[in-house]
Amino acid sequence: MYNEDCIFCQIAQRKIPSEIIYEDDELVVFKDIRPLAPVHLLVIPKRHLGSLNDVMPEYEGLIGHLFGVIRRLAQEFGVSETGYRVVTNTGADGGQVVGHLHFHLLGGQALEARIG
Repeated sequence: MYNEDCIFCQIAQRKIPSEIIYEDDELVVFKDIRPLAPVHLLVIPKRHLGSLNDVMPEYEGLIGHLFGVIRRLAQEFGVSETGYRVVTNTGADGGQVVGHLHFHLLGGQALEARIG
């Protein structure tokens, strides 16, 4: 379930301090330490999944729950009406830096429409 070498697993286990703003049995949400927007949250499953490639049918409920939490956080942080972006990177060519499935919730300013 956890990977002891994974920084996000260590955050989920509270072995590394982070500004956690939401937690339940399946997810942890914390503020990005290098925010790219006024609202920049990282949403991670507590279960170690390396990337979106590891999401099998048995995890569909987890992913649905994750997006429900993202929607509620967008409302809570005041970006649901003005707009926000949800991003996940998969693999080196996709820009994934940490090998733990995570989603960025970005908002609070106009974001460029282009990808990349």
